[in-house]
Amino acid sequence: MRLYLGIDGGQSSTTALIGDETGRVLGVGRAGPCNHAAASAGRLKFVAAMTKSVNQATASAGLTQPPAFEAACLGLSGGPDDKEVLTKETIRAKRYLITHDAHIALAGATGGEPGIIVIAGTGSMVYGRNAAGVTARAGGWGYIFGDEGGAFDLVRKALRAVLRNEEGWGSPTALREALLEAVSEKDLDPRDGHHLLHLCYTDEYPRDRVASWAKLVDQAARAGDGVAADILGSAAQALATMTAAVRRQLFEPSSQRIRPVKVCYSGGVFASEPLLERFRMLTELEEGNQVTAPQHNAAEGALLEAYRISGTKVNLR
Repeated sequence: MRLYLGIDGGQSSTTALIGDETGRVLGVGRAGPCNHAAASAGRLKFVAAMTKSVNQATASAGLTQPPAFEAACLGLSGGPDDKEVLTKETIRAKRYLITHDAHIALAGATGGEPGIIVIAGTGSMVYGRNAAGVTARAGGWGYIFGDEGGAFDLVRKALRAVLRNEEGWGSPTALREALLEAVSEKDLDPRDGHHLLHLCYTDEYPRDRVASWAKLVDQAARAGDGVAADILGSAAQALATMTAAVRRQLFEPSSQRIRPVKVCYSGGVFASEPLLERFRMLTELEEGNQVTAPQHNAAEGALLEAYRISGTKVNLR
């Protein structure tokens, strides 16, 4: 029996899927993050995550040991450049595709068809591929230079809005109390020493923890807070603008198209219904765009790509 492997290797976790030649998923395995492999500690973590996730998927599939796969696709956060040698030392396969996480997210979202994936989790990125295999991206430059519309960006804007009000040049907002309550603090003022803004610079509050407060922006907007609603609207606008930029690079004008351009969304930011609906409205203003939820997750997208590079056509089940 020919077996195929798909791996989604991210900043917080790694997921491995083993499928048979009919498209049936036989086993699932999970492990910790594997996004850094340049330093020795990172290489050890990468190998450990690969080994643990594949071993778990192997056991879940009822196999005694990891097989030599017909094909393996790995979509890795941070890209594949420093991970190819380690992958081939750790995983046996006839064919390999070692790529980035946006590639497999798109493959899963569209079922391997052309389209665009808009990813808005802690950070943000838009990635697309057309029928000729040409790709384009916008965003994904990290919290200093980009990540517009991502969860960390939402919280940063919320904190800035609260500070503007504190200084007398911004509108009142319920976000002040919500953010202070989230960390059991009483004030934002740096003159008091121990305060909310100081915490955001400490190891105790890494970016993903700060980003988790994005749900407070959504809650405040739903309760009628105008400042929070403006922040969500601005995020939706940024994501829609990046989507339009990717579409212009890959797809002809709508008047020349027979099929719509499928635009899929992924990531925790889209759990905000007001943000999602505004993003949908802005994106579909451009005729020919169709905003839709993803068909499959990123790990399933990696498995689909493993089938594709081996020339095997299947429907996952």
